[in-house]
Amino acid sequence: MPPNSAPLTGPSVEPASGGPAAQLVVLLHGVGVDGSDLIELAPFFASILPDAAFVAPDAPQEFDMAPFGRQWFSLSDRTPSVIADGVRATAPILDAFIDDQLVKWGVGESDLALVGFSQGTMMALHVALRRAKAPAAVVGFSGALVDAASLPHEITARPRVLLVHGEDDEVVNPASLPTAEKALTAVGVPVLTELRPGLGHGIDGHGAQLALRFLGQSFGI
Repeated sequence: MPPNSAPLTGPSVEPASGGPAAQLVVLLHGVGVDGSDLIELAPFFASILPDAAFVAPDAPQEFDMAPFGRQWFSLSDRTPSVIADGVRATAPILDAFIDDQLVKWGVGESDLALVGFSQGTMMALHVALRRAKAPAAVVGFSGALVDAASLPHEITARPRVLLVHGEDDEVVNPASLPTAEKALTAVGVPVLTELRPGLGHGIDGHGAQLALRFLGQSFGI
């Protein structure tokens, strides 16, 4: 973890079964909110993952474009290289959080999934593909693969990936979906994609159901 960086904190939900955790799902929120936003997905995912623990860390920075919310990195400059630098600066903080949570819940990398939205998807993809051991799955909603050119030289893990994007996304260009799919496929990452007609920057019921089934399959349930 970078110096002077406090460990991430945020809401968590214990396994619905009441027993020890068999899986860990890390939920990574988008800009301008905090972990309480995506932790609301925990009961939905628990319907097929009753033994999973869910954690939703608050991003480490205060949102610099509003008086509330958090951000993984600043969007005040959206130049691709600046965004890539922001992701890289925050990645060690998220990696350290994941390491700590794996120990806390007593599960291994193969029992880990990352689920992200928007900025959270960018973080999930960057971190998951560079961990020493591959998580079981990454689900990304309305996001993008940042700094794809570096991936062939840096990839160390190839988890299963599901990417879902709204066709009418007004925040993150829907063209990010096929771009990410092409780059991930080129480096041997198994990826499924879904472009949702009529959907803006958000998660719809169909996308959530796809994610539910994908997580179940990835965990062998």
